[in-house]
Amino acid sequence: KSARSKMVFSSLLFIYAFLPICLIFYSLMKGINGKNIVLLIFSLLFYTWGEPVYVLLLLFMTFWDWFSALLIEKTETEAKKKLWLIASVIVNLGLIGYFKYTGFILSNIQSIFGFPEIIPKIALPIGISFYTFQLLSYVIDVYRKEVPAQKNFFWLLLYSSLFYQCIAGPIVRYSDVQREINERKVNLPEVSMGVTRFVVGLGKKALIANVCGSLADQLLVSDALMSSSFESAIAELSSHSAIGLWFGVLFYSLQIYLDFSAYSDMAIGMGLMVGFHFKENFNYPYIAKSVTDFWRRWHISLSSFFRDYVYIPLGGNRKGKFNTYRNLFVVWLLTGLWHGASWNFVLWGLFFFVFLVIEKIGLLKILEKVPAFFSHAYLLIVVFFGWILFRFSDFRYIPVVIKGLFGLNGNAFIDFETKTLLIGNIIFIIVAIFSVTPIVKRFSIACQNSEKGSFPSVLYKVLSVILPLGILFLSTLALVGDSYNPFLYFQF
Repeated sequence: KSARSKMVFSSLLFIYAFLPICLIFYSLMKGINGKNIVLLIFSLLFYTWGEPVYVLLLLFMTFWDWFSALLIEKTETEAKKKLWLIASVIVNLGLIGYFKYTGFILSNIQSIFGFPEIIPKIALPIGISFYTFQLLSYVIDVYRKEVPAQKNFFWLLLYSSLFYQCIAGPIVRYSDVQREINERKVNLPEVSMGVTRFVVGLGKKALIANVCGSLADQLLVSDALMSSSFESAIAELSSHSAIGLWFGVLFYSLQIYLDFSAYSDMAIGMGLMVGFHFKENFNYPYIAKSVTDFWRRWHISLSSFFRDYVYIPLGGNRKGKFNTYRNLFVVWLLTGLWHGASWNFVLWGLFFFVFLVIEKIGLLKILEKVPAFFSHAYLLIVVFFGWILFRFSDFRYIPVVIKGLFGLNGNAFIDFETKTLLIGNIIFIIVAIFSVTPIVKRFSIACQNSEKGSFPSVLYKVLSVILPLGILFLSTLALVGDSYNPFLYFQF
């Protein structure tokens, strides 16, 4: 997992130095070109902070796709357009394949054939999975004549490197921001909304996701121990109580949603501060009532990318059931591999593929008829066990966890340490669970839409000022001296 970039959105350096300085210089510039140059310079500084060498890779890939798109647009014959499109796709996928999957492929060859003796360790450039997909979508959309090719290389570089979303998403389509790159306006209400959205994301990350991650490590096993000693990690997992393991996976489930959605919240908020409008990346996926619905709500920018650039071009569901299931298989195989070069991610992707096929065959109709409680419980159980596959890259841990959930490791149902930890964090657990539901948002909207001058309306205005300040203050306190502050999706 990449932890090279110390200036993550939830670092004090970013919150109190980098972002304010960027916004000050941005506001001092009068024209859109000057504002774009400020964002581009700060974006390259941000990326170089974590990747002083691989920023050259980002520059090269952007230049290649800028050049390819121009030729696609200028070339008259369809055959030559397709040739340049294929060239662009090969370069993009070839580079991400080299950096992300070389070690994985060679290690599998080594395990089967005994060679090569030495597998090279290739560092994974930060954000390559995100900006590669953005550039691919741009070139493909130019080929489809859905967007014009960007004539200015530096403006395409701004699109691919914008520090709001370059490192860990969301995957922003060029078609969604092409107009705003060249022409956008900033107004105070949107700036205020952006600041609030950023601070709420910061709070989700610093006050809830980080704590969930720490509790998950305590009740399962930490990445540090798994990477240093397999025997010790297995012994620790086997010793945890059944209830401890259930809550450990629960905390990890909460962490991965809150962590990633917090990053998206902060990116969307920063976009609003300067006039960019990024689409939502999450829509409360844990309230879904089917796996199909869950994937309409989780990491929406990735799901829509695979839908529009893989599933539909393969034929979607238009060519019979067999081809539909084949296309779904390809999409979910690729979805798993996109998340990481490890067989557990492949298994995780195919795990969801199986349930999506079962729902298409007929389960979805049944879920629509049964009481909502049962369909919701079904979804949560499927996702719960899916996250076990996602967390443990070494397959040997997975059966130990699953057996331990049902006390089959000889472990206790609950022990004193687990009971003490859960009782001590009971308020936090309730808050964390509420934070993945739309209850607070619905309450906020109801107060906002209430009659002007009424108590709910006044309460909303007061809280809209006090709460962001309070969240910022508490988040700052939480981040001071806190060494546990990863963004999980940096590894992808």
